[in-house]
Amino acid sequence: MRRRSVAESINALVRFCARRDVEALTPGHLSGRADVAILFGGSILAGAAVFADAIRAEVAGFYLVVGGEGHSTDALRRQLRDRTGWPDVGTLTEAALFDRYLREYHGVVADALEEESTNCGNNVTNALALMDARGVGRDRIVLVQDATMQQRMDAGFRRHVPPTTELVNFASHQTRVREVDGALEYESAPDGMWEIERYVSLLMGEIPRLRDDADGYGPSGQDYISHVDVPHDVEAAFALLQESAEHTVRQADGRWKSQ
Repeated sequence: MRRRSVAESINALVRFCARRDVEALTPGHLSGRADVAILFGGSILAGAAVFADAIRAEVAGFYLVVGGEGHSTDALRRQLRDRTGWPDVGTLTEAALFDRYLREYHGVVADALEEESTNCGNNVTNALALMDARGVGRDRIVLVQDATMQQRMDAGFRRHVPPTTELVNFASHQTRVREVDGALEYESAPDGMWEIERYVSLLMGEIPRLRDDADGYGPSGQDYISHVDVPHDVEAAFALLQESAEHTVRQADGRWKSQ
């Protein structure tokens, strides 16, 4: 059997992590409007365009941007400082940065911001608490997160909402890679895309977190998320990437517990 290439292994992780449950975020594809659509601050800038299109398409009755400060905040601040020239990016949360960017560059406005969360776990619990405080329903929730964290965001919400809640996942991008002359490059890089080694590290970091074992985030481990079945194909891709000294798993930063 032919050995899978590094690029094929990375793309296997992308297919698994960058979950999209519908072809497009429109009421037609959702078979009606959602109660709420949520953009998470861990996304690259491309998430803003996805979310803005969803707002213009009126996919939900309420629009929420979630994110305080965490492992991806500095990267977002750098992107927006370079893009906009805003002098105060270092003082703003992820939610505030995306909100301002949505207003000034996409001409749309979210209904609320959640600015206290520091990791995927309290992204979920703080968002749900805000929704409850505002009287926002949770029968159908649209989730827009970075490609690397979409699968985990779904599992985090499933840990805290009843089985009757419909979660609609739509990763902000599904960026694939290819190998050219022995080097990795993006097939098509979306706006604000991670540097490629950072992207691979983030993708790899999801697999041990998603496993439902003593070291993972599932019920058998830290119990931050619901059970996730990690397919054998994805585990094999992860193992191949681990064999290479060029690719490493993103380690948790103690400043942002349980990320």
